[in-house]
Amino acid sequence: MNMVGYARVSTLEQDPALQHDALTAAGAVRVFTDYASGANTARPQLIACLDFLRPGDTLAVWRIDRLGRSVADLTTIVNDLGSRGIQFRSLTEAIDTTTVGGELVFHIFAAVAQMERRLISERTRAGLAAARARGRAGGRPTVMTPERLTAAQAMRA
Repeated sequence: MNMVGYARVSTLEQDPALQHDALTAAGAVRVFTDYASGANTARPQLIACLDFLRPGDTLAVWRIDRLGRSVADLTTIVNDLGSRGIQFRSLTEAIDTTTVGGELVFHIFAAVAQMERRLISERTRAGLAAARARGRAGGRPTVMTPERLTAAQAMRA
């Protein structure tokens, strides 16, 4: 009956040390780490972690959004774990599916995490639309001046 940790960071530049330290302090005997977006369902270390788990084990994550990006994904994974006799624990949200209350909290936090991602996306789209309405184009300013364009066209001729 081991606790096994799963950590995920979105890019190679991000450091999973905070997650590793918290999972190890909570009693994880092994921590699997993916360097990939949560939207990417092909996460080899998550697959390896799920294969490694045995009945009676507990899968622990630092925060619930490290495991999946949607309520559907999270629910599918946690339900699959439960059917295999494996518990789920999220350290930050203090979710522990060994209790009925913990299962309820899991479903509430999964829904809140999805809502937060949608709100961020909506705010980003609204901000970009407002910037476009003010005449602000996204991206870097062009370095091509009319003089440079004329010189480049002359070189091609």
